[in-house]
Amino acid sequence: MAKPSREKGKASKTRLLTIAASEFAKRGYNAKISDIVAAAGLTQPAFYIYYPSKEAIFEELVQAFHNRVRTLIENSLLDSATEKQNVYEHIKTKLEMFFEFLSAEPDLTRIGLFVDPNRAQVRAEMVRMVQENLVKEQQAGYFRSNLDMEFVAECLVSMIEQLTETRLLPGLSSAERLATQVVDLLLKGMIKE
Repeated sequence: MAKPSREKGKASKTRLLTIAASEFAKRGYNAKISDIVAAAGLTQPAFYIYYPSKEAIFEELVQAFHNRVRTLIENSLLDSATEKQNVYEHIKTKLEMFFEFLSAEPDLTRIGLFVDPNRAQVRAEMVRMVQENLVKEQQAGYFRSNLDMEFVAECLVSMIEQLTETRLLPGLSSAERLATQVVDLLLKGMIKE
């Protein structure tokens, strides 16, 4: 008997998270619990069964975004067995996967990259993680030894943020196109050969 109510509760919590993500993405932290529960077809007391506050549901959304980003960055490190001729394609594929996640979760992306009041700290963490990967790849001989990988990581994260806001989320470019252009610019440069 308890199983159907547990499933109903799980569905209600999922609906709350989805609606909350949409509300926070649209209204920022000014989103109201009353609007969230109304759109979810629930009551305000039902909200408090799952979350003690608006801050708690917001934090769960932010944490979900950061966990996914962390996993994507950790999985983007070039394997030491990657042959040099495959580096371009490997990096493009990993960056495309990153853009695809940002595109597939637009509300979560807006919250994590643009709404979260702690976004500067999160951005710094992203830069640090990308830099760690780049330094390891540089030490493995994939990139020039004279490159400042902190600078490269900062540039890459800045490009991802800006292109996500201006091209990806508005639907002006696909994840594949953005990944190709970024990797072409960073790995091949602008000088005609």
